[in-house]
Amino acid sequence: MAEKTFTVIAETGIHARPATVLVQSASKYDADINLEYNGKTVNLKSIMGVMSLGIPQGSQIKIIAAGSDADEALAGIEATLKKEELGE
Repeated sequence: MAEKTFTVIAETGIHARPATVLVQSASKYDADINLEYNGKTVNLKSIMGVMSLGIPQGSQIKIIAAGSDADEALAGIEATLKKEELGE
């Protein structure tokens, strides 16, 4: 299992477009990948789950990956967060 905490830096937080980008990134991996925010955990491969959290700028989010490619998945999602300027 691999996990890492990020701070959301996007001015608009994680709304529809960034959520779609994250879901597409997570869906490339076999690992179970969850996003934790404000005491709630959702499947990062579910667009409705991610959007239901309503994550604003400045929030702390945790990405948790478990499975055969968990480390690779976490690295890929971290790269996506940084490339899209969503989190750091």
